[in-house]
Formats: sequence, structure tokens, C-alpha cells
Amino acid sequence: MSGLRNFHLKLWPRSLQGQVLLSIALALLVAQTISAVLIWKEQSQRRESQLVSSAAFRLLGPPPESRRAEMRRERRSDDADRSPPPFRLNRSDVSPRREGERRLEHVEHELAEVLTAQGFDANEVIVFERNPLHDPLSLGFMKRHRRELAVLSDEPMPRLVIASVRQSSGEWVSTRVFSEGGEMRVLAPLVGQTIVLYFVLVGAMALILRRIGRPLKALTRRVEDFAGNRTIDGQLEPEGPEDIRGLIVAHNAMEARIAAMLDEKDVMLGAIGHDLKTPLAALRVRIEAVEDDVERGRMAATIEDINRSLDDILSLARVGRPSDPLEPNELSALVADVIGEFEDMGEAVELGETDRVVVSIRATWLRRALRNLVSNALRYGNRARISLKREGRNAVLRIDDDGPGIPEGDIARMMEPFTRLEASRNSSTGGTGLGLTLARAIADQHGGTLTLANRRGPTGAIVGLTATISLPVG
Repeated sequence: MSGLRNFHLKLWPRSLQGQVLLSIALALLVAQTISAVLIWKEQSQRRESQLVSSAAFRLLGPPPESRRAEMRRERRSDDADRSPPPFRLNRSDVSPRREGERRLEHVEHELAEVLTAQGFDANEVIVFERNPLHDPLSLGFMKRHRRELAVLSDEPMPRLVIASVRQSSGEWVSTRVFSEGGEMRVLAPLVGQTIVLYFVLVGAMALILRRIGRPLKALTRRVEDFAGNRTIDGQLEPEGPEDIRGLIVAHNAMEARIAAMLDEKDVMLGAIGHDLKTPLAALRVRIEAVEDDVERGRMAATIEDINRSLDDILSLARVGRPSDPLEPNELSALVADVIGEFEDMGEAVELGETDRVVVSIRATWLRRALRNLVSNALRYGNRARISLKREGRNAVLRIDDDGPGIPEGDIARMMEPFTRLEASRNSSTGGTGLGLTLARAIADQHGGTLTLANRRGPTGAIVGLTATISLPVG
């Protein structure tokens, strides 16, 4: 059942224009189908009524004066009445119906009622269809009256119906009636009408929906750019119907307000950073007068912790509003530079398998994210191994360590600001708790992701942690 549902979802278009056009097409198809059924029934009833009237008229016979007038009309080739002359009545001792010929039971019932009402001797009435080519009388009649039959039916072979009545004497009295060949005379106009309606209605709706969809697509791209921290200039020009214009105007107002609030936040954070770092620098100078070397070292470390925390907080606040543009960079070279920095400090950092990948990035920010992840790996896992691979349309950076990993229930929580597995705020046991948060924000800034996963050995025990940054290429 789920597979069938997924198949239907794949067939159903995703765009607004496609869904509306398909809905209109389906509604029009249903409406035309209902109309075709109703017209078909009406045409069938009309044909049956004509068959009953023609058969009854020929079986009962017209009045003498009408018959003489009809014979005169038959002798005039240019007569205004273009209906073919009726067949004469045929009489036989057995039923004229052959095996396999389809009976028209509804017509039989109506014809029997008409004949009974007129007092005609009719013990049994049968009405059936026959192929005109298999009826000698019909073949001769068709040869003599081709022009009249062409007027009666547009199809090459008219429909032959035979009405036969068994009288009290046991004799069968039969007459033949030509009628419309039928189905295509009704279906062809309906098919043509449906095609015209599809072209006119669906075409008009396509133009209207395109006028509506174009500003909606532009608005969607604008929102995506704004949400993706892309640099956008000016405001979106309102266009389309009045409702869409109102939506675009409201979005422009909301975007301007959010941008103003972010600018105010940046100014406020800059002021906070300046106001705090200035007295911290003064304290750093004053502690030089402290004679106790141990106490002076502790005070200097505390000031450094505060400075580091301020840098992380300000960086985290500004990562959503980068001022530098995305630029193509060879990611493998950036990884090598970061590894070189840690190797110069004597840290156990290894470069694993590396593919050459060029990615549009903000090098300063991504370098900081990589430093944070490598620092965490060294702090908790004693060793860091970095690899870079291209997987499909993504560049994937992996940083492995040999530490105890993270409990599965705490992995998502570790991405939150100021979250540490070690509950104390001692920087020597785990920093400020902003490193992973900042790295994830930088990955999001580039349209990528940061994930953490425990690495398990052959026995299933945790043997380390893998931090993975996936960035889109191109």
C-alpha cells in the first residue's frame, strides 16, 4: 500500500502550476465523461424512438392518400424529402432472425406497446440487428439508394434493424429500417469539443498561473538567500496579482526589520567586546606588579580564559552575518595548513587520504571550524586524523580521534552553546563549550552540515569519535 502511495506521489506534480493544471484537466475529463454519458443516453433513446416509429409506421401502413403521395415522391428524383423509400413488408412462416443476431429488447417492448394500442395483430415481436452485407434485400436497396443513405448516415455502412411480428395465424411479418451507424456520430464531436476546451482552458490557466508563479518563485529564492546568509542587495520588486504584491511588500518589511535588528546586535556586541577587553587589557598590565609568580600566573590564565570566551561568543554571534564573500579554495591545501599549525606545536595530528577538491568557502571561518574540531579531538582523544574525500556533490571532511566518544543520548546536546560533558567551567578540562556550536554554525553558513558519531571496533565497543563536515561542491 505504501509503495502504491509513493507511486501516486511521484506522478502528482510538485509545483503549484502543475497541480492546478492537472486538477483542471482531471475535472474537465470527469465533466466531459459525464456529458458524454448523458448525450449518449439521449441519442440512444432518440434512435430507439425513431426505430419504433419507423417500424410501426411500416407495419401498420400509411393511409391510402398518404401512400399515393409517397409513391409520387419516390418517382421524383429531385424531391425535397431525401429519406429513402421504405422496404416492403416481407412475410414468412418462420422467424427471420438468425443465430447470433443481437436482439434489441427495449425497442421490442416499445414497439409491442405501440402495435397493441393500434389494434395490430401481434402475438410476438422481435427486433434485431443484421449486417447489411449479409442481407440480400438490403444489398439491392443500398445499391439503388446510395445518395439517400449517405444523407441518413455519414458512415460507409448504415445500421440495419429488422422488426418482425408473429401474428395469430403463425405468419411472421417483417420490415427493415436503416438508421444512423451511431457511435462515432456522437463521440467525434465530443472528442473534438474536449480537445478545444483543453487547449483554451488549460492554456489560459497556464498563462494565469505563470503570472502568479513567477513572483512566488522570486520570493522563494529571496527567502532562501536570506536564510542561507547570502549577500542580497536592495528589495524584491512587487509584481503579479494584488495578493502576491501584498505578500512581497510584507516580506520586504519583515526582511528590513530583521536586517536592522541584526545590525543593532552587531553594534551592541562590538561595543560589549570593546568595553570588556579594554579593562581586561588593563588588568593584564596591572598583574605584572604581583610579586607571587604562581598567583600572577593564575590571574593571567583567568584573563586569557575570559578573552577566549569573549572571542568565541562574538564569533558565534557574527557567524550568521559574514561580511566576506564566498571564494573558490582548494580545500586540501586549507586542511594541510591547519595540520601544519598543530604539528608546529608538537601535537599528534595525522593527514589521511585526501582528494583534491575546490569549494567556494569563507576560508577564515572554515579554518576556525577545523581548528575547533581538531582541538577537541586532541583534548579528548589524544590524537587527530583528518581525511578529505569527494562523495557525489559534496566534499566530506572527517576528523577521527581515539577518545572515549560521547554517550549516544548526549550527541545532539553537545551541539548546544555552553554544553560540556564535564560539568565544571574549568577551561583546562574542556574549554567554554562553544567550539562545537561555532563549528556547526560555520558549516551551516556554507550550506553544509556537521555531524558527530561514535566509532566502534570489531567487538562493538567505542574506540573513538568521528566529526564530519559535509560541504556542497559547486
